[in-house]
Amino acid sequence: MARTLAGKTLFISGGSRGIGLAIALRAARDGANVALLAKTDQPHPKLEGTVHTAAAEIDAAGGTGLAIVGDVREEESVQAAIDATVARFGGIDAVVNNASAINLSKTVDLPMKRFDLMNQINVRGTFLVTKLALPHLQQSDNGHVLTLSPPLNFAPHWMGNNVGYMMAKYAMSLCALGIAEEQREHGVASNALWPRTTIATAAVNNLLGGAEMMATSRTPEIMADAAYAILTRDAASYTGNAAIDDEVLAEEGITDLEQYSVTPGTTQFTPDLFLDA
Repeated sequence: MARTLAGKTLFISGGSRGIGLAIALRAARDGANVALLAKTDQPHPKLEGTVHTAAAEIDAAGGTGLAIVGDVREEESVQAAIDATVARFGGIDAVVNNASAINLSKTVDLPMKRFDLMNQINVRGTFLVTKLALPHLQQSDNGHVLTLSPPLNFAPHWMGNNVGYMMAKYAMSLCALGIAEEQREHGVASNALWPRTTIATAAVNNLLGGAEMMATSRTPEIMADAAYAILTRDAASYTGNAAIDDEVLAEEGITDLEQYSVTPGTTQFTPDLFLDA
């Protein structure tokens, strides 16, 4: 099987910036079709880009972008987005569940509105997008679902920190691993992917650690290259994994990760959540 996404169609949730956009642009370099489902229709004062500018970047990179304004929490919205993608490109070969909400408040400090939002986007959104795309993925010759969520690490220091967020992200991983087993007979792969370090995104800059943490992060391109490696693997043989970005790249023979450093030459990175050294 050729290791390329040329002519393939990807459906990415929340892909107007950051890791989702980086994955889209990596696929576009092969000439892939990429549908983006995102809420950012108009410019935001604190967030770079919209779903429309992202689609234009995909076109400029050599792919064909389709901007879809919608909400992963709403079944009608997701169904309309799936239908629009299939109508435009004839099918779907890969889904990337990238949309996610984060709040690291302790349990007593976490407003239920924020708890509900994380579960609606992270859990319901992942399940809903996957569910509605599956009939089309089953028709692909190499159907993939890739969910950006962590390994299920039950070490006490991860279980006891940020319980609300942990529950929402681990549920995404449970979905990824469950779909892998359910869809094995249909030849559709399902895997989770998580970064070893923090990634220089708006979430890190605005919500987690600001400029200091950004400087000790890697760029979204490391996740894009790892995602590309997974999505071009044989779906029948690579499924049910909770993968880490640098380990995926090492399997591809890529061990020099300097190109992904926000700060050239640094050896001190901020580890991402849910991973032990």
